[in-house]
Amino acid sequence: MRVYVPLTLPGLAQAHKAGELGPGPLTAYAVTPALREWYVSDDIEELEYAALNRAASASLRLLAGDPEVPRRRIVVAIDVADKDAATDPDGALTVSSIGEVRIAGPVRLAKAAAVHADADDAEADVTAAADALGAADQGDDDAQFVVDGAEDHELLWFGVQEIPALLG
Repeated sequence: MRVYVPLTLPGLAQAHKAGELGPGPLTAYAVTPALREWYVSDDIEELEYAALNRAASASLRLLAGDPEVPRRRIVVAIDVADKDAATDPDGALTVSSIGEVRIAGPVRLAKAAAVHADADDAEADVTAAADALGAADQGDDDAQFVVDGAEDHELLWFGVQEIPALLG
């Protein structure tokens, strides 16, 4: 199963140094039954893209929680055994947790298929979105529009061997 782990640049640096993501439990996003029902598609590529976007939103939340970190959303795509990605049966009932899975322990970075990251030109929109996230959560439509602006930026694909250049 491919899972998408939301991070920040410092989180990626820590994982690169340690050679693994962890310790567990790790929150990740994957194509779960709830995500399939919510997204209403049978196309696995579309569903994986939806899981990636859920992880990108979670990365934005990590950025909002730490104003000192660089404003780039980071998502690591990792392949794990299906049994290692557990869903919370109660969590499927909330929109915010659709596609969410838990990985109990650390995962070697060597299992990563790719790293997805914002381009440099997304920084202003991602910064504004992180700053507006709290107000958007409270129902402010203008703030939600700002948050949606970050989602207009596609995450770029990087090979694992490119992590040092990303950390630059």
